[in-house]
Amino acid sequence: MGTAAAAREDQRIQQDVLAELAWDPEAQPNEIGVSVDEGVVTLTGWVDSSARRWAATRCAQRVRGVRAVADDIEIRLPGSPGATDAEIALAVSRALEWDSYVPAERLDVTVANGWVMLRGEVEFGWQRRTAEREVRRLRGVRGITNLVDVRPPAPTDTDRMLHDVRRALGRAVGAGGISVAVDGDTLVLSGVVRSWWERDQAQRVAWSAPGVRAVDDQLLVLE
Repeated sequence: MGTAAAAREDQRIQQDVLAELAWDPEAQPNEIGVSVDEGVVTLTGWVDSSARRWAATRCAQRVRGVRAVADDIEIRLPGSPGATDAEIALAVSRALEWDSYVPAERLDVTVANGWVMLRGEVEFGWQRRTAEREVRRLRGVRGITNLVDVRPPAPTDTDRMLHDVRRALGRAVGAGGISVAVDGDTLVLSGVVRSWWERDQAQRVAWSAPGVRAVDDQLLVLE
């Protein structure tokens, strides 16, 4: 693609991302700036919650032609008094307790200046991911540090895990362009997928595998 054509494509992507931000009721487009360079979107500006920041990133990822998203959005709480750290901690604890997939009794929650820190241990990687997702959407949360450790109930059979993940990827997205490897206690995904949806599905499959403690997503999106 020539320079002029690439510039036109970047301009189209920028317009589409701005339109998607305006369309999504969970985002806050009036305070978010969008720039695009060779398909890489950079989001700047500020929002009033971690949930809106996450929603803005997801908006950009949904747009056709986006290869990667750099999230430089700041979180600024409104000028009027918001939720206190104690109220946020209580809300986090209740959210985790109400999620039947998260062993809330095995997790510790601390909050400082709206920043939530999760500690403890779970048996599966997807439980760690689910806990973070529950916290991200709560009002007043500025960010999350997830220090939850994953300790499988039984020793991990690495060969069996790789075999099962590859089969599951084949069922979900057709795994021809995805390579799977293990680096220490981390499952590594690399290769190429055709859309952000396929990348999301690959992450879901990887986190769902028994014995997975962490996932390193190195997948590239080519559209």
